[in-house]
Amino acid sequence: NSTMTVEAIENGTVIDHIPTGQGLAILRHFKLDESGNRLTVGFNLKGRRGNKDLIKIKNIHFTSAEAAQVALFAPNATVNVIQNFEVVQKIKPQLPEKVEGIFACPNDNCASHGEPVVGTFTVKTNNNEPRLKCFFCEKTYPIEWVVQKNK
Repeated sequence: NSTMTVEAIENGTVIDHIPTGQGLAILRHFKLDESGNRLTVGFNLKGRRGNKDLIKIKNIHFTSAEAAQVALFAPNATVNVIQNFEVVQKIKPQLPEKVEGIFACPNDNCASHGEPVVGTFTVKTNNNEPRLKCFFCEKTYPIEWVVQKNK
């Protein structure tokens, strides 16, 4: 039974309680691996409520809008703001009502393609799973589909 300790960060953000498998989606979405800042990632870690992913990123602080985007991937995540090695703020991200300019519609026949408009979705939940409804074609998609099509 070996344990591995993870270095504490002096200033930055810790995203905790990410469902296993969603940590990578969050890394890609926020391009955290391209930030040049120290990044510590744990996948499939044992937690009190089952397994989870965890992301620690030095010298990056999420805005409330970015924290809300975390909820698209991990509705029960906690975004912890770290200053001087202390948690100074715990943000329980709430799903945004609307997502604009982040994703394109996965529907190739959507009127938004080929037009000078930004992808706009309303956020719905179905069985506690976030789903995105395109403003233009009115089709609803699981977040994973939208993220996959936008890689």
